[in-house]
Amino acid sequence: MTNASILATGIGSQLSSLIFSGQFVQLIVAVLFAFVFPITSAAIINYLERKIMAWMQDRVGPLHTGPHGSLQLIADVGKMFFKEDVHAAKTDKSIFLLAPSAFIAPVIASFAVLPFSPFIGLPGTALATGVVFLVAMSSLDVIGIIMAGLGSNNKYSLIGGLRADAQMISYELPLVLALVGVVMLTSILAGTHGYAGNAGIGTISIKEIMSFQNASAWPGQGIGFFDFIFKDNTPWAWFFLVQPLMLLIYYTCGLAETNRSPFDLPEAESELVAGFLTEYSGIRWGMFFLGEYGNMTIVSAIATSLFLGGWAGPGVGYLTASGMATGWVILGNLLGIAYFIAKVYLLCCVFIWVRATLPRLRSDQLMQYAWLILIPVTLGNILLTGLIYLALSSLGLSNLVFLIVTGVINWALFFGFIRVVRRAAVATACHAQAPALRATARYQAAQAQLAERTEAAVRGNG
Repeated sequence: MTNASILATGIGSQLSSLIFSGQFVQLIVAVLFAFVFPITSAAIINYLERKIMAWMQDRVGPLHTGPHGSLQLIADVGKMFFKEDVHAAKTDKSIFLLAPSAFIAPVIASFAVLPFSPFIGLPGTALATGVVFLVAMSSLDVIGIIMAGLGSNNKYSLIGGLRADAQMISYELPLVLALVGVVMLTSILAGTHGYAGNAGIGTISIKEIMSFQNASAWPGQGIGFFDFIFKDNTPWAWFFLVQPLMLLIYYTCGLAETNRSPFDLPEAESELVAGFLTEYSGIRWGMFFLGEYGNMTIVSAIATSLFLGGWAGPGVGYLTASGMATGWVILGNLLGIAYFIAKVYLLCCVFIWVRATLPRLRSDQLMQYAWLILIPVTLGNILLTGLIYLALSSLGLSNLVFLIVTGVINWALFFGFIRVVRRAAVATACHAQAPALRATARYQAAQAQLAERTEAAVRGNG
């Protein structure tokens, strides 16, 4: 009895020390944040989409439910929860019911490796292969979509699922290749002055890539104000300045991966009813809806972490430095979360802007854009980055010169790429319209000839 009492006391003291420890509190906060953030983001982004597109189209959007229609989403969520879950009798029940979970599970899992601030992140934040993990999770969405299309036992759903899978697999390749340029930059910078790691060995850890986007020296270093502004926050070292073209291509592939306009062929209402979602209703449809907006958040969060410095912003590095009081550290973490979310939502607003601006692509344009433009461009960027580094390092020039030269060339390619894509879009549109234009011209010529003959016949009879 005494031994049992001692054992219980020891276990209780260990549990209490664990529960009230800083690591456990950090874990609980991170887990709640990782689960709540994608759900609340879906609601916030959907509201922003309605209001921003209404503003762009000279409308008012949601207005009556709550202040400026802000409670409309709560009403919509309640409607989905209580709406009857109807599905066709001849569906493959097990596949049909599991498809929404298979679609949304990778979205939740992706947040395991995303650091939200210097000290708030899930245990997976320290994963050394964070980029690979994120790419793998984004690939698993294909399974949920094909399950939905196949399990619905509906030819329209099946065609929509196959369209979505072909699109996502095609754009997965340039998406991964666009991130290779970032990994190459970490390989070049690792072990040099001001950068951690071993020389020549890069990283695919999200947190370490974020640390590479910070210069060790800045103007006014040692002065309190400049230390507060620039410590762990040097925007001129963010990778989007060196690889803007890869950010554009990654973001474009993210649009296709999330089936957003102009790549929303799988959900083309005018062509396929509603794509792979045709047979879904109620909360199961809502899970697909949530997954789409969660994927938007994931794509924007990865772009923020790899190209825009992640949580970096004025005051974060200074307030979270070692030796600071606990209150200042908490404030620094909250500030880092605010910067991270602000950047993510800014990129999500670009999703909305694109949807309100660009028309839907045709299926042939979509595939040609991936295989004939994006993949060659990303492969060329990898080759060009390596050649620039070899050329400059053989001349004994510093990595700073390499970053400047690479950035200048990449910005030139960025604007050239936009020009080429614009001309290619016009050319393919004209090529696709040529048969219809020729048929119209032949019809008009035939009508003109018929009118001439009719007029000649009238004159002859007269």
